[in-house]
Amino acid sequence: MSAFLIFGVKTFAGNFLKKNKPDVEISCLEAPVDSTHLKIKPGKIWLDTDGDVINAHGGGILFHQGVYYWYGEKRGKRESLGINVYSSEDLINWKFENLALSHSSESGNPIEKGAIMERPKVIYNENTKQYVMYFHLELKGQGYGAAHRGVAVSDSPTGEFKLIKSGRVNAGEWPENMSEIERNATDKPEDYEWWTAPWRKAIEKGLFLRRDFENGQMSRDMTLYVDDDKIAYLIYSSEDNLTLHIAELTDDYLGYTGKYIRVIPGGHFEAPAVFKKGNRYFMVVSKATGWEPNAAVLLSSDSIMGEWRMVGDFAFGPDAETTFKSQSTFVLPVQGKQDSFIYMGDRWNPDNLKDSRYIWLPIQFTGETPFIVNYSEWDFDAFQD
Repeated sequence: MSAFLIFGVKTFAGNFLKKNKPDVEISCLEAPVDSTHLKIKPGKIWLDTDGDVINAHGGGILFHQGVYYWYGEKRGKRESLGINVYSSEDLINWKFENLALSHSSESGNPIEKGAIMERPKVIYNENTKQYVMYFHLELKGQGYGAAHRGVAVSDSPTGEFKLIKSGRVNAGEWPENMSEIERNATDKPEDYEWWTAPWRKAIEKGLFLRRDFENGQMSRDMTLYVDDDKIAYLIYSSEDNLTLHIAELTDDYLGYTGKYIRVIPGGHFEAPAVFKKGNRYFMVVSKATGWEPNAAVLLSSDSIMGEWRMVGDFAFGPDAETTFKSQSTFVLPVQGKQDSFIYMGDRWNPDNLKDSRYIWLPIQFTGETPFIVNYSEWDFDAFQD
C-alpha cells in the first residue's frame, strides 16, 4: 500500500472514529443483549428470537427471496455438532430454523459423529433449484490431516441437507497459472528443511501442489462466491494452508470444471472472504496463526480468476493488529444498500468454541479501497441508500 494511500485511509478512519464514536477499547463481552435490539453489537452475546445464544460459527449468509439465511458451525465446548441455520429479514433479529446438516450415526460415514465440519457456505442454483452447501471436512480420528471438502444439497434453504460427496479438490488437474517448468519439477518435500528460504521458494513454485496432484488438493478454510454471470467459485486454503486456490464450479455447483488458480503462492493465508465492488474483486484473508487472531490482509484483482495482488492492511485503529480480536469468515452485501458490505468475523474462544463471539462491522471505503474500524455498536445508518 502506498504511503499516500495509507495516509488517506488512516485520516478517513480517524475522522470516522471521531464522528461515529466507535469502540476504541474493544466491546465488553459479559453482558447479553436483548434479542430485539436495534443495533449490531460486535463481541456481545447475541440471542436468537427464542432467547438462546446464536451458535453459528465460521459461517456465511445466503440472501434468497427476501430472507437472509445464516449458516454456521454448531459447536460444543470443543466438538463439532453439525451445521445450524437461522433466518432474518433485518440482519439483527435471527430465528433458529434447523440443524441444517447433522452428523451421521453410520460408522465410516465421512460425517459420522466425531468428524469436524467447519466454515459452511451455501449458494442457490437457479437451474437445479437446489441449495448447495460446501464446508471444510475433517474425518473422525484424523485431526486436521484429511483436509477434505464436503458437498451437501437441499430443496429448502433450512434443510435438511444431505451429503452427496466429500474428498479433496481437483485431483489430477494443474492450475492455470502454473508454468510447465513448475509442473515438471522433480524435487520432493523431503529434499528441504521446513521454514528455510529454499523451502519457501519451493513452496511458491508448487512443491506441495505437486505432492498432492494425484490425490487432490487440500481444502481447509473456505468460502463460495457466485459472480454476476452466475458462475460459482470455491475459494479455499490449500497446500498446508500456504497457498489459496480459486476453483471454478460446474453449472450445477456440485463439482469442478478443472479450471483453477493459485493465489499468492506461499503467502500462508486462510479464512478467505470475497466480495466485488464495481468491476473490482476484493478478498479479505487472515494469516495462519491457529486460533490466535492477527492482522487481516486485503487482496484485490480485476478478475476473479486473474492475478491477485496484496493491497495491504484491512483494519485500522486500536487492536487493528488482531483485526479487533477476530478472524474473517464472510463478507455480506447488504440488500437495498448499493455498494454496502458487512465484514463478518469470529472472535474464537478455543477453550469454549460455543462461546466464540461474532464481530460484524460495516466496510467503509476511501476512494475504492475498503477498510474497517471497530465499534461497540452500530446500525444500518452507517450505509447510504
